[in-house]
Amino acid sequence: MPAFAYKGRNAGGQLVEGVLDGANAGAIADILLGQGLTPVDIRPTRAKKAAASGGGLFGPKVTQIDLMLFSRQLHTLLKAGVPIMRALSGLQDSATNPAVRAVILDLRESLEAGRELSASMGRHPRVFSPFYLSMVRVGEATGLLDEIFLRLFQHLEFERYMREQVKSALRYPMFVLIAMAVAIVVINIFVIPSFAKVFQGFGEQLPLMTRLLLGFSDFMVRTWPIQLAAVIGGGIAFVRWRATVGGRYTWDRISLRLPIAGKILRKAALARFSRSFALGAKSGVPVMQALSNSAQTVDNAFIARRVEGMREGVERGESVLRAAAGVGVFTPVVLQMIAVGEESGAIDDMMEEVGQMYQQEVEYELKTLGQQIEPILIVVLGVLVLILALGVFLPMWDLGRVALKR
Repeated sequence: MPAFAYKGRNAGGQLVEGVLDGANAGAIADILLGQGLTPVDIRPTRAKKAAASGGGLFGPKVTQIDLMLFSRQLHTLLKAGVPIMRALSGLQDSATNPAVRAVILDLRESLEAGRELSASMGRHPRVFSPFYLSMVRVGEATGLLDEIFLRLFQHLEFERYMREQVKSALRYPMFVLIAMAVAIVVINIFVIPSFAKVFQGFGEQLPLMTRLLLGFSDFMVRTWPIQLAAVIGGGIAFVRWRATVGGRYTWDRISLRLPIAGKILRKAALARFSRSFALGAKSGVPVMQALSNSAQTVDNAFIARRVEGMREGVERGESVLRAAAGVGVFTPVVLQMIAVGEESGAIDDMMEEVGQMYQQEVEYELKTLGQQIEPILIVVLGVLVLILALGVFLPMWDLGRVALKR
């Protein structure tokens, strides 16, 4: 997500400045309005968020697990009737992460200065996402903070589960591909040159496959420093390109079209969107704000922009169904469930079911991922072995036939 520097005025007329991530300036304006701030100026920036938001570059940081524990423990304490200041003091004393203790200390000091809890959390954008802040503001308005923190814990737990499942699913094929690349490099630099010395003494023209292997091996031996530098330089360039707004959007769009992995990434992103939108709608967040907040949770810039397009459609007076159909990322079954939810006034329940459906599909895809990838890997490995076998053993076979004739 691109970063935007903003200036706004609170209810007391005081100027507030900061940096937030969002799809565009309109999404940032919605977040500021939800925080009770009147936007004065919003512009793109490359400035980083404050280190106090969760640790410095090399220092301890507030992880997602830390935030999950914080939400769960705060729910338990508030449900037991413990005042918010005492609850935060107890969490600060029991925290083992210095970054967590620093954030909780700042929350306490900010509350003592008269700020609301959501405004205090808004001072730490690296720790508390816009979605998290919106939910806390709803809890403050309804007096159901304890229930809100429980829902936030469940949402964060679901987010972590989905992310870990996707990573674990992609880990095996990536490992196999890397192992295959290393094997090709080792064979061409160390193994084939040894056979080349033997083949030179044959005194006859070698088969085409053998000549191709020897030529490719000779090329790798002579230019491996250049190739290594090119791989490292290309990797660095790719990482920097992907860190840009356009690069992130383009790569996320391409990743959704990858064979096998693309459909898993798409369903995982839509599951996160559906669950977060349902959670916001159930908690009383307005639809447009719920869409903007949900766009922050999908972890895919391409789909996030499509969700922002849904929000713009709803702003123009379109129904949620028509806006969802216009972005082109939902299946007909999902659109039908959205239609039923809009017709019955229970769109939050329908979106919750959509999230559960996508989650079940992702779990099934992950369980069968090995079965889908295994045939492809077997074919690729078989082709490599065939090429090496033909290139290495054909000259020996020819040499054997010549010896038998003599």
